[in-house]
Amino acid sequence: MNDFAIIDIGSNSVRLMRVADGKVLYKRLKTTRLGEGLAESPRLKETAIVRTAEAVAAFVEETKREGAGNVYAFATAAVRSAENREEFLSRVDKLCGLKIEVVSGEEEAELGILGALGGADGCVIDAGGASTEIVVQKDGQTVYKKSVNIGVVRLKDTCGRELARLKAAAEKAAREYGAVPTGVPVYAIGGTATTLAAIKLGLEVYDSAKITGTVLSHNELEEMSDRLAGMSVEEIANTKGVAQNRADIIGGGAVLLSTLAKTLGFEKITVSDSDNLEGYAKKRGLMK
Repeated sequence: MNDFAIIDIGSNSVRLMRVADGKVLYKRLKTTRLGEGLAESPRLKETAIVRTAEAVAAFVEETKREGAGNVYAFATAAVRSAENREEFLSRVDKLCGLKIEVVSGEEEAELGILGALGGADGCVIDAGGASTEIVVQKDGQTVYKKSVNIGVVRLKDTCGRELARLKAAAEKAAREYGAVPTGVPVYAIGGTATTLAAIKLGLEVYDSAKITGTVLSHNELEEMSDRLAGMSVEEIANTKGVAQNRADIIGGGAVLLSTLAKTLGFEKITVSDSDNLEGYAKKRGLMK
């Protein structure tokens, strides 16, 4: 119980968090694009299943070799929405014996705010690969939560890097959230938010302590999305703060966050590196 690992199987990346004695030792990720093509087909691609299952198995082997007592795993939008999700779950089970919990969109939202804020009040946006969750907590109670099927991988598949199409898709999705309660601080978690924070800070090396607490105003988000849209993928990849495997999708992510902020009336967003990995550990009683 004191030494364990949690794996988050997302639509863009597989992420690993190692914990010992209640403290996060490290986080790592492998970009596998499990949700690739889900915008056009309800089925996971065989190639995406293979590379993602192998990434999960490699993380399991690594953590067990390090002495982790237990390994837990949960999957989000790509797996829960796929017609052939059992093929993926079975592939992982056969490779490494890991049983994966598939969480709903609402539970994904709950995990995100629990990890980012604990019991504090606030609004959390979790922009992922295939879905984006928004959840609001006031006076210690969840007063709003909604998951919409839009994310950076879906945007890449449907819109490419065309700014007008990206904005239209983001605006359509933003309207699906309806009236989001206001009056609380707004936070963002996930790879899009942390990458944009890293770009703002000009980080050569990712630093979670510097990322958490970075504030992105609506004007900054809009400027970033327009600037990234005018750059080639190679130019973006050479920008400080951008991981090579995120260069082709961060522009769409910036458009999504910027559009959500504008449409829903968020003047500024504070980025948190603590997210649904910590939230899963807390909800399952593995961490305080």
